[in-house]
Amino acid sequence: MSELILTPGQATLADLERVWREGLSVRLAESARAGIEAAAARIAAAASGDVPVYGVNTGFGKLASIKIKSEDTATLQRNLILSHCCGVGEAVEEETVRLIMVLKLLSLGRGASGVRPEVVVLIEDMLAKGVSPVIPSQGSVGASGDLAPLAHLAAVMLGEARATYKGREMSGAEALAAAGLTPIVLAAKEGLALINGTQVSTAFALAGLFTAFRMARNALVSSSLSTDAIMGSTAPFFDEIHTLRGHRGQIVAAGIIRNLMDGSEIRESHREGDTRVQDPYCIRCQPQVTGAAIDILNQAARTLEIEANAATDNPLVLTSVGQIVSGGNFHAEPVAFAADMIALAISEIGAISQRRIALMVDPALSHDLPPFLTPAPGLNSGLMIAEVTSAALMSENKHLANPCSTDSTPTSANQEDHVSMAAHGARRLKRMNQNLAHIVGIEVLCAAAGVEFRAPLATSAHLNAVIARLRQEVSALDQDRYMAPDLETCARLVATGALIDVLPAGMLDEVQA
Repeated sequence: MSELILTPGQATLADLERVWREGLSVRLAESARAGIEAAAARIAAAASGDVPVYGVNTGFGKLASIKIKSEDTATLQRNLILSHCCGVGEAVEEETVRLIMVLKLLSLGRGASGVRPEVVVLIEDMLAKGVSPVIPSQGSVGASGDLAPLAHLAAVMLGEARATYKGREMSGAEALAAAGLTPIVLAAKEGLALINGTQVSTAFALAGLFTAFRMARNALVSSSLSTDAIMGSTAPFFDEIHTLRGHRGQIVAAGIIRNLMDGSEIRESHREGDTRVQDPYCIRCQPQVTGAAIDILNQAARTLEIEANAATDNPLVLTSVGQIVSGGNFHAEPVAFAADMIALAISEIGAISQRRIALMVDPALSHDLPPFLTPAPGLNSGLMIAEVTSAALMSENKHLANPCSTDSTPTSANQEDHVSMAAHGARRLKRMNQNLAHIVGIEVLCAAAGVEFRAPLATSAHLNAVIARLRQEVSALDQDRYMAPDLETCARLVATGALIDVLPAGMLDEVQA
């Protein structure tokens, strides 16, 4: 298994995407060790002292006023972890669990959490050996950290809870033993440092972001195909139109569409004598809509890159003043806002894609394409219900795009009286991206059929390559057949990036700033 060395505070989104997609192991740069040791020493001194320090020698939350004896420190931390293992729902997929663990390493590595180096090393070793905690996906409100899900991670480090190892689920103790690792006994504040952070919400949001960027790239390709399929104009993609407005995403989107369509015989065939003055907005305003989505994805990316490198537990060891101070970095409001932004982008990319699908199957609007893109309409329904499915998924994503960050409810006896709801706000992105992959896949299916109906005129070489890749797995719809497998295949080709992988390297890179 490949290993990546990361410096806390300097990890990039590209690093984290590689961890998520490739299953890389991670170790912290040696430069982080001195700060980790210094903070741990400060916590150890506080634990043996008489001055109350939250979470070090006191209870937690509403119980913070209760002083804990120094000899009970280990029991306090163990009890904290076990009592907080209250997650429910389906288990988080392993690639995201590994990302959660890496984000926790980066946070602890900032040297403000007060954990001993042994805690960091155990997480690194679990990643290297493939011990993956089973983390239920529900139970966090995104403030005071992602307490319940992170507790399930920490519990495995104690030899409790459940984990997977070499594809098999077992107890945490069994998994550690099978990997040749030893459970840890937590020292002062270490349990709190492990569960008091935003790593689950942030990992969900990052997974949603990485996928959404891939969806945006696919959507620019599918929309270019659709433009040629309905013999749309490329004039609205002139660079000067977009530079006059100035939004980066819009400029990038228009440029990519121009490049994708360059050399299309279909486009050249109707430059003169076309009686249509303007195309519908779903064609004409592609750069304005998809470009705006790209811009907010990049805004969210900046927020999440900062959060991925942040120290987000509580209290924090502030080396500049030599104090242990209770604050609120565990509140995941920035992540909640970012997740809502990503949800809006996913929803709108799908909404305009669905309108292009509707355009192509409608003989009144498709510029002489056969009804529902079948050569024998009436006897055959063609892609009629594929369009209906895309409408259902579009509508579902619109509902899922409603903001989560504006919701809150008091918890922990009103001590934690405003929360972010970042965890489920970010978790929904997986479902939304799955829906979007189907929508864009259906658009590719329709657009490829539309382009093929324009023969002998051909689309551009780039778009022909995309159609050829599609036709390796999905044949043209000459007559009605059982359609569900075709739709699943199209969604898979979109989700895996197989369709855009046939394009020249770097052609779509500008989507992500």
